[in-house]
Amino acid sequence: MLRSFAVAAIFVSFCATTGWAQSPSAPPTAATPATTKPPAKKAGPKAKQPAANKPQAAEIGPCKLGVISVIGERYSVQKFGLTIFENEESEVAIDWGLDDLVFARVKAATGGDPGVRRITYPKGAFEPFYNPKSRFIPDPNERLPAIVRGITPNASCDRYLVATTYKGELPGTRMMLNGIGTFNQGLGNLIRHSHLFANISINLIDGRSYEQINRPFVNFGVNLAASMRLTEDPLTKLDNDHFPNPPATASSSAILRERTRALVTDRLDRGLPGYLKQE
Repeated sequence: MLRSFAVAAIFVSFCATTGWAQSPSAPPTAATPATTKPPAKKAGPKAKQPAANKPQAAEIGPCKLGVISVIGERYSVQKFGLTIFENEESEVAIDWGLDDLVFARVKAATGGDPGVRRITYPKGAFEPFYNPKSRFIPDPNERLPAIVRGITPNASCDRYLVATTYKGELPGTRMMLNGIGTFNQGLGNLIRHSHLFANISINLIDGRSYEQINRPFVNFGVNLAASMRLTEDPLTKLDNDHFPNPPATASSSAILRERTRALVTDRLDRGLPGYLKQE
């Protein structure tokens, strides 16, 4: 009995196994192709971002000398004949960087002293100085000390150096030359000669009292030597072909610009040392 049962169990087991093996397998599912990832690209060097504009270093420390230049906006073109009726004068607007030149020459003369600062001012601030309304009784408000006080409320400099222009008489003549410019002189259109001129005045003003510091004999020796020159100053001589005719063409003349800058540089380098030395 037990033997029959064992045989039957083996038979059932064999049939079950055979049935499993012979069952139709499910149709093969198409293999999904594996997604091939592209090789990772090597990260190249990052593009350099444009450097942000670094703020300029703030001026620190005491201001020893504030530089104010008011010489560079107008250029005088003058013609002189035998009589005053033949005289002509024009003023031409220029942008030749003459005020920048003044500051550069002061910095050079002081060895780049960080205590030398440039002072900016509103347009027209010096109009009362150049074109005063008072004629008979001078108005203190039209003088340099009052104007400088008005434009430097927070500068706190020990002193202020102010460069301006003036009308000056050409030595040996009655011709008045106005500021910085060029003049042409002669008989009609036949015999004429041209020159450059630069009448620049340097003024010192105390930064606390705002009183003008007078130095009447400053650079006396240098100026005397220049006045006794036996030969003509090559910096002032100008070829007649370069004299601006009409006057309005002066502002676009590269020759006038460079020659004038050279003359102004010479005048500043001769005059500044006497004003910059400490008493």
